[in-house]
Amino acid sequence: MSEELRQDDIDALLNQENASSEAEEGASEPQKGAENAEEDLLAQWEEALKEAKEAESKQAQEEQKKKEKKASSPARSPQLEEFTNQKGGEDGHPSLDFILDIPLEISVEIGRSKMIINDLLKLSQGSIIELNKLAGEPAEIYVNQRLMARGEVVVVNDRFAVRLTEIISPQERIRQLGS
Repeated sequence: MSEELRQDDIDALLNQENASSEAEEGASEPQKGAENAEEDLLAQWEEALKEAKEAESKQAQEEQKKKEKKASSPARSPQLEEFTNQKGGEDGHPSLDFILDIPLEISVEIGRSKMIINDLLKLSQGSIIELNKLAGEPAEIYVNQRLMARGEVVVVNDRFAVRLTEIISPQERIRQLGS
């Protein structure tokens, strides 16, 4: 916008000069020399402005080309690596060795009982708690609070243990997840 103003100023000066030169046609030779000097100066200004405009237009064209290059260049697709069975099992399935060290909470339930707080506070060493299961019924084995198996309580080397008698089927485990 400032360049337009400069061009307008130059045009106005040229118009004034033309009007004054027409009015002063009878002027002496020294005045014509001064007018020629002004005309040369104005011509130089016009040339400089034209060069500046050309340089700006070239720069704008270069910037536009750069933007078009950036916009037209397609995004590169990601380079994905193939998963390979480096430590595969015998049948080609991946090895699941990494899950072998995950800790699990295993608990055995031999029965349940409900009691009020007053009865619970009366318990002492040697107290007997009546359970909802009969002697000899299978105990339930829970893994991370999910029923996984049933078994019977046995004594091994003066310690209680559980012998697994039934592993819960996957279908039954799925049914338990819904309830």
